[in-house]
Amino acid sequence: MASIDYTRACRLLARRDPVIRSLIARHGDCGLKDAQRADHFHALVHAIIAQQLSTKAAATIETRFRALFQDGPAAAFAPCASAPGEAEHDVRGLTPATVAVVSDERLRSVGISPQKLGYIRDLCAHVLNGSLGLDALERLTDDEVIDALTRVKGIGRWTAEMFLMFRLHRPDVLPVGDLGIVKAVHRAYRLRSLPSPQRLTRIGETWRPYRSVACWYLWASLDAPPLERGRA
Repeated sequence: MASIDYTRACRLLARRDPVIRSLIARHGDCGLKDAQRADHFHALVHAIIAQQLSTKAAATIETRFRALFQDGPAAAFAPCASAPGEAEHDVRGLTPATVAVVSDERLRSVGISPQKLGYIRDLCAHVLNGSLGLDALERLTDDEVIDALTRVKGIGRWTAEMFLMFRLHRPDVLPVGDLGIVKAVHRAYRLRSLPSPQRLTRIGETWRPYRSVACWYLWASLDAPPLERGRA
């Protein structure tokens, strides 16, 4: 996987863009590296579960889902335990093969919708039949990774971009279709209207080759008050 030099990235972003410089000063060290998933399959399952859900709701469902596999494949067939806590579970038992043999009813019992269940099933099928080689993804370009992943039902460009950023740790991804990024740019740059993908792309040119890092600071800014006008 790629390795990002965060010191260099923040220095370059701060020099080029006063808005991002202000966000770096406000939010400190970039937390992108702390959000990595345990493995490629787990990362993709997480991305599917998280679609169109709040962070809290997605975390609750994923915690329950992981709990099915924390003690290996047999745990997925055991009676449901009481609601699990927020602690990370051992996910060594969470593999395409173990998920594939668990019943729909069992998987839906942890909160996975029928539609997302279908997506997870299709992901498992692609991995198990060899049409999606997870290990090979690290050797592909960003565009090639997006092309490979979007062949799976339920994995669109946004999901593939999240995988690039949060699993493969690619430094220069700009998800122009992410509503959080759109809102954050609108707010941080004090635009009159929400930026179009084209305008967002133009603004993001300044952040190359560390657009992923800039995006993390923009996401972080959504939980903070607006920056003072003119602050650098």
